[in-house]
Amino acid sequence: MKSAITVLKEQFKHFNLIRRISLYELRNNNNANYLGLAWEVISPVIQIAIYWLVFGYLISGGEGRKIPNPSGGYFDFFPWLVSGLIIWMFFQPAATQGAKSIYSRLRLLSKMNFPMSVIPNITIFSKFYPHLILVVLTIILMQITGYPISVYMLQLPYFMMATFAFTYAFVLLMTTLTTLIRDIQLLLQATLRMVLYLTPILWVSHKLPDPLVIVMKLNPLYYLVEGYRASLMGQNGWYFINSWEYTIYFWVVTAILFMIGSALHIRFRRHFIDFL
Repeated sequence: MKSAITVLKEQFKHFNLIRRISLYELRNNNNANYLGLAWEVISPVIQIAIYWLVFGYLISGGEGRKIPNPSGGYFDFFPWLVSGLIIWMFFQPAATQGAKSIYSRLRLLSKMNFPMSVIPNITIFSKFYPHLILVVLTIILMQITGYPISVYMLQLPYFMMATFAFTYAFVLLMTTLTTLIRDIQLLLQATLRMVLYLTPILWVSHKLPDPLVIVMKLNPLYYLVEGYRASLMGQNGWYFINSWEYTIYFWVVTAILFMIGSALHIRFRRHFIDFL
């Protein structure tokens, strides 16, 4: 617990530093591109279009796919897909790049005078800015496709905060393990390819048998995807209240990941330079 409190204090104390460096990295990574920062949005939009073409059109034999609504009726596949996929477009690059954020900068960090625990957060923040833009574009898309803003939209900031918190807890643990054992990075990349298909982003969860749904819900991303869809489309209403047991489970898992990640990070960070 002491390690977790230390890491939290470091994030708040260096918040302005995290914000400034993350914006600098975001611009620097796109300096050589003619369209610059626009690629941070164009790239995920292209990926979404590919997923829609394959899973929403080609697989259904050229007919528009419909998603059954548990409350009755159907959702159009495209807005349903986008409302869940935007989480993956943030989490996947934040996790893979955040996991190597410390060991890829070890030579530079040895000359810097700020705690290493802020480095993963810099990477996550640099991915969160494009995510905010995608969320705004998704809200606009919902208005165009017949899913107007509702009172359930009020829970969206909560789920965005929950997404950020889980991502940081996960990345803090992964970046420590990856610095100690480089093979973890390759294992993480391979595992995340599988996680995409184990999360209800491309498939409908309520069609599965109940025991299998329980197993799938062990994945915290399941909670976040359903929460975003509840916020943007009104699916499942006030999800974090109606599924309060799952809300508790999600935050317990996030807290455990954060405490383990913090403990390992505090214990080994003085020795990170030895792994150059």
